[in-house]
Amino acid sequence: MSDPIGVVITGASGRMGQMLINTIAQSDRLALVGAIERSGHPWLGQDIGLTMGMAEIGVTVEEDPLPSFSKADCVIDFTSPEATVEFAALAAQARIVHVIGTTGMEDKHFEKIARTAHHATIIRAGNMSLGVNLLVKLTKLVSEALDDDFDIEIIEAHHNQKVDAPSGTALMLGEAAADGRGVSLKDVTDVNRNGIVGRRKTGDIGFVSVRGGDIVGEHDVMFAATGERIHLRHIATDRSVFARGALKAALWGQGKPPGEYTMFDVLGLS
Repeated sequence: MSDPIGVVITGASGRMGQMLINTIAQSDRLALVGAIERSGHPWLGQDIGLTMGMAEIGVTVEEDPLPSFSKADCVIDFTSPEATVEFAALAAQARIVHVIGTTGMEDKHFEKIARTAHHATIIRAGNMSLGVNLLVKLTKLVSEALDDDFDIEIIEAHHNQKVDAPSGTALMLGEAAADGRGVSLKDVTDVNRNGIVGRRKTGDIGFVSVRGGDIVGEHDVMFAATGERIHLRHIATDRSVFARGALKAALWGQGKPPGEYTMFDVLGLS
């Protein structure tokens, strides 16, 4: 049996970080070799297993990612846009796979990551779930089939601690809908509805964000025309669906040439 794939988790104390670490602990194909947190975090210098209420696992939470990256095969990253750009450069230097689930990124971040992908294997997705990626494919298919008599609205709901809106997944769905119509999402996005904003512009793609409680993730795509509506929906009730997808991506990326890949590549949907 081959040695397990060594994985570093950035943002180890976060919801996704802890879920990833728990999921790795149950795998015989992956092993945790590093846990990274920001400067000043109270977990620094402690065993990650103990801080999470588990048994000691021999992996200390560190601020400097380089020692961990140097002995790893992959880093899985659900942090912040600026941190992710820095991790991408370091992962490229270490020649390890970089799985990115960070949301809230802008064009400037995507451009830097794309340049890094000339020298590194990067798998990036706004959502790592199999179901969500199928929803993205369906959204594009329906959008291609319908004309702009059908208004497109994307409604997403998340927990009250989420800091970005619309969600990365909602933007993925918006991109799919725009691609289906042969337009650029930035030219048809409608997110500003407060006060007297006038009638809905034909061809726009609207976004609605809901934040409350502990909602893991709900995404609806509505195609609404006179007399009929089509609803596509995905509901995540357990954060482990994202962790399983990210770990699948980490395994898939081993041995792949440099480039920027998506979960469509991982799942054979490209």
